[in-house]
Amino acid sequence: MRRVFAGAVAVLLALTGCAGDVDQADPAGQTAPVTRQAHLGDSFAAGTGLRPLVADSSFLCQRADGNYGRLVSRGRGTELTDVSCAGATTEDLTAAQYEGVGPQLAALDADTDLVTLTLGGNDAGVFATAVGECTRLGRAEPAGAPCARAQGQTLLTALDTRTRPALTRGLRAIVERAPSARVLVVGYPWLLPPTDGCFAQVPIAAGDVPYLHRLQRRLNAVVAEAAAATGATYVDVAGPSAAHTACAADDQRWIAPLRSGPGSLHPTELGQRAMADAVLAALD
Repeated sequence: MRRVFAGAVAVLLALTGCAGDVDQADPAGQTAPVTRQAHLGDSFAAGTGLRPLVADSSFLCQRADGNYGRLVSRGRGTELTDVSCAGATTEDLTAAQYEGVGPQLAALDADTDLVTLTLGGNDAGVFATAVGECTRLGRAEPAGAPCARAQGQTLLTALDTRTRPALTRGLRAIVERAPSARVLVVGYPWLLPPTDGCFAQVPIAAGDVPYLHRLQRRLNAVVAEAAAATGATYVDVAGPSAAHTACAADDQRWIAPLRSGPGSLHPTELGQRAMADAVLAALD
């Protein structure tokens, strides 16, 4: 994400833009796919932190070959246009995100059959503020709740007053541009358990772990509400991810622990696979 979990990405990025790319699901040149899929969204959709990146991606968009949109495309045999990009907000549906990275809605037209996306976490800087401030304050007061004390209701209010209406408008614009498409909006997997964190992996103060969980619960609720208001399908991945947070064992994590560079607190390869499985189940 740019303005959300992609704080590390923004620091490291110095390359130029990453235009969307088309991935033919049938490289053998057999019968052409009958479904056209567009994959939109932020770093959780792009697969930030995974390797390899797709040929036209860079450290700006961090679009990985193993993101869930591409896995869905391979599973369903679709012709894919992937414009997901780290740092995207709902504004980037209709405006250029970076030089050379145009509005994501440009990937859609009347012939689009399927749209997959994850979006909303970067709006209003909610997660960027929460994760950045909570880890900074947590290192100084690991047994307390300094982030909840400092932020109060501000971030929760921003989700209701800014993120929900912005995402609702964005999803309506998607429906208008691709009126025949089925739109699947994938939520965000849990970053941490509801109460017991893992300070060595994610330095969030003990009292702030419930606060971050509450914030993420509200974000997913806002995404679900926006989907319902626009006729899109909300795909829940929080429920299935409860035992697979950044605190889980290495071979069970769907979320990477905090580390330097892109990919901190983003879906692992297992996480992207789980998100793809949830979408494929919703399509069946």
